[in-house]
Amino acid sequence: MVISEKILDSAGAEIKEYSPGEFIFHEGARPLYYYQIIKGKVKLNNRSEDGKEFIQNILSEGQSIGDSLLFLDRSYPMDSIAITECSVLRLCKNNFFSMLRLYPNLYLDVCKAMSGYLYYQYIMMQKNSSTHPVDRLMGVMVYLKSFQKEKTPFSFKIPFTRQQLASLTGLCVETAIRTIKLMEKNNIVEIRNRKIFF
Repeated sequence: MVISEKILDSAGAEIKEYSPGEFIFHEGARPLYYYQIIKGKVKLNNRSEDGKEFIQNILSEGQSIGDSLLFLDRSYPMDSIAITECSVLRLCKNNFFSMLRLYPNLYLDVCKAMSGYLYYQYIMMQKNSSTHPVDRLMGVMVYLKSFQKEKTPFSFKIPFTRQQLASLTGLCVETAIRTIKLMEKNNIVEIRNRKIFF
């Protein structure tokens, strides 16, 4: 959890509910709120001119959405869309900065969270520059599993669909499916009930 719900509530945050496919914010909009997910999954994405989706990240409970842009005062370079039913705490920008002044120790938590997102972006840029689909998919899987206590093979269920993995790595879905089958054949992943375990 980046910031405790109790502190956000005392600063004037409101709970907003979003249905799957509903926008939390649009690319090009000005950042006016701090958002933190209570429940559900949210994707940050862009679409190319030909309509192909590129997912930058998938966020879930306890993670904040696009908060670094509050500090830059730049427009959002991506959309934020609910993947599942979502409950999100929303705190207006002015109250967010007043809260940070009132609780200066929260700056460190916010900086740690933003550093984590930056690290993820560096990893994904590095892996997605590879011409090998296995390297791209492994980049996502290794990163996600790095936060788990259990490190044994096939102990981590990948929380993304094949389509989402394709969109995260810039692969077409057919290539992602073929590559995952190859990874299974080479004993890199296990498939159980259509779910991928790494």
